Amino acid sequence: MELTLEVVTVPVTDLDRSKKFYEEGCGFRLDVDQEVAPTVRIVQLTPPGSRCSIALMGGFPPAPGQQTMAPGALQGLQLCVTDLAAARAALVERSVDVSEIQHVGATGWETGPGGEWNSFVFFRDPDGNGWAIQEAPSPLSDR
Repeated sequence: MELTLEVVTVPVTDLDRSKKFYEEGCGFRLDVDQEVAPTVRIVQLTPPGSRCSIALMGGFPPAPGQQTMAPGALQGLQLCVTDLAAARAALVERSVDVSEIQHVGATGWETGPGGEWNSFVFFRDPDGNGWAIQEAPSPLSDR
């Protein structure tokens, strides 16, 4: 059996504000913006080059047996790029408040790039959902 992670739900308060942030600020591609039932809307976006999308949903009842996440509760979503400095510059150019490049060192998080797989930047969406971008040594298709 093959299980593929294809959609991650990101809890937000304002679908239009979040759609604009992810589409215009982060450069995600808009896949779906649809009202699926009266007062129930889904906005799905995909990071450039990714096979996994995010879903912003408004008005959805909790899925059977599932709890609802509060907007801003999702932390640690991680994207990977092969040129972290360029990715950071693109986010800054699009007015996203993104951290300096950091790595894990002897004293915890330290400023500047680290070794292979140890360079990151961090940002939050308008609701406070936390994202990391990690520098990978090669594209996913080559690993």
